[in-house]
Amino acid sequence: MGEGDHTTLCSIPVDAMGKATLIIKEAGILAGVEIGVKVFHTLDPQLKIEVLIKDGSKVSVGDVVFTVEGKVQSILQAERTMLNIMQRMSGIATETNKYVELIAGTKAKVLDTRKTTPGMRILEKQAVKLGGGENHRIGLFDMILLKDNHIDFAGGIEKAITGAKKYLKVNNKSLKIEIEVRDFEELNEVLCVGGVDRIMLDNFTPENTKKAVELVNNRFELESSGNITSNTIRSYAETGVDYISVGALTHSVKGLDMSLLATS
Repeated sequence: MGEGDHTTLCSIPVDAMGKATLIIKEAGILAGVEIGVKVFHTLDPQLKIEVLIKDGSKVSVGDVVFTVEGKVQSILQAERTMLNIMQRMSGIATETNKYVELIAGTKAKVLDTRKTTPGMRILEKQAVKLGGGENHRIGLFDMILLKDNHIDFAGGIEKAITGAKKYLKVNNKSLKIEIEVRDFEELNEVLCVGGVDRIMLDNFTPENTKKAVELVNNRFELESSGNITSNTIRSYAETGVDYISVGALTHSVKGLDMSLLATS
């Protein structure tokens, strides 16, 4: 608000009291309710909020999520921040749920990526969970993921894996190791070297993914990655992979439409 919300300060008396209602304007999966409440209470702990629909619920046009009552100035000043967060999180939860439903009946799980909005990662990954997906990793600290650049700079797959295992031993850490492969030559090299928990099949076709599943034969977890869309995810899930990571869940999702309206 900088030096002040001049629009609200000039039009609303400081002692004015009122009530507003959060209305859903587009069907989807609701996310961010708890955070929205915290936004209001961070600005004004005296605001009274009645939550009617919880996070993770399916919502339809016209549904009332919550009501907020108290100082009108506080309601107006917190409104846009609350909406920005809730619309973004609900959009992610809705998109995630769409992908999850598309692969229902298979063993594959939908994963997010680190392709998140700067400063919003924790909230966006929470939204993925509310939509039925799984978090791949929160940051660079909770898993070792040897991607193409790591492998190339390290001098190859064997050196990358050996270095990872040595690092974990020296530093007394227990982290899962995942490695990315770009073709069957790299996949076969990983199978020979071993020492990893999961293999990421990067930009493999569904046909090649199925061949990779048969080749690995449950020796390691398998993850499909690389421009997988709602049109193709089912074909990947049916190959028998364990995980499918989808960057689109967070990097280009549309927010779910909702409005905070004054209530007489």
